[in-house]
Amino acid sequence: MKKFYSLFFLFFVVSLLIPSFVFGEEKEVKKEKTAIVIANFGTTYPEGLTSINSIVSSVKKEFPEVCVKITFTSNIIKNIWRERQKEADKWLSQGVPKEILYVKGLLATLGELTDEGYKTVIIQPTHIYHGEEFADLLEYVRGLNSISTIKDKWKPFKKIVVGRPLLGSYGPLHDYHADIQKSVEALKGDVELAKSKKSVLVYMGHGNEFYSSGIYAETEKEFKKQYPDLDIFIGTVEGYPSLDDIIYQLKNHKKHHKISNKILIKPFMLVAGDHATNDMAGDEEDSWKNIFKKEGFAVTPILEGLGINSKIIEIFVNHIKDVAMENGINLK
Repeated sequence: MKKFYSLFFLFFVVSLLIPSFVFGEEKEVKKEKTAIVIANFGTTYPEGLTSINSIVSSVKKEFPEVCVKITFTSNIIKNIWRERQKEADKWLSQGVPKEILYVKGLLATLGELTDEGYKTVIIQPTHIYHGEEFADLLEYVRGLNSISTIKDKWKPFKKIVVGRPLLGSYGPLHDYHADIQKSVEALKGDVELAKSKKSVLVYMGHGNEFYSSGIYAETEKEFKKQYPDLDIFIGTVEGYPSLDDIIYQLKNHKKHHKISNKILIKPFMLVAGDHATNDMAGDEEDSWKNIFKKEGFAVTPILEGLGINSKIIEIFVNHIKDVAMENGINLK
């Protein structure tokens, strides 16, 4: 009988403990809050926001259970929007989204997320290539990830990771040539448009005066590989290849073989903002449009950023998926 009561008592104690073990385990595996931050260079042109809004909307649609925020990496552009907050009604009435009007920089955005309890963050840049803005972004993240606290639970973030720019980045994990190839494939519509107008296709990239922009030359090479029956060139506002380089190539082609005297110019930038509106298609004498005209070409500017292209957006979404998978981050 004693043995029976002992077994009964043991069973009773275990039955009391099982729920606490179970609930404790559920608490332990509770899903952590994860956020995606879309990092744009930014634009001051309301018309150029279509590209940015399209990307943000597509990311939200693809990952409906994940918090998606936007940040601008250009301090100049961010400060202009901060000044515009003084006339908030004016800009909101023009269709400017509230999250753009009150856009924050990267550190402020991440600070807001940690206050809201988010421990894992994916930052997806919409930069074109691994240039100055992307390099600075990596340094910010490297610094934040290096923060050490006495107790790990008080670290502001468990993990911050960064996705690749449109044309990829260096390193063995992803071949940037493959990213270039996919981007060029995504721009087939521009090629078809130029063909329909019997025009040369010229892109204006941003570039950088002190950070190599040779990636544009590689991208131009890929364009010519995929679309050999059309003359395609990429120049930059800053750095190489410059407008002078493009004009030299156009003259050289014209001298040695038949080339169209029509040019279709488009921005090789996420948005059609200040550079596209003024430097590319403006009425000033030094705009690309007017310089090409002086060289004897008929010019058609297209003020559309790459961000309105659904296939370009898909590339950014896939870069988010890649970096999430590589870091064991669940976005469902």
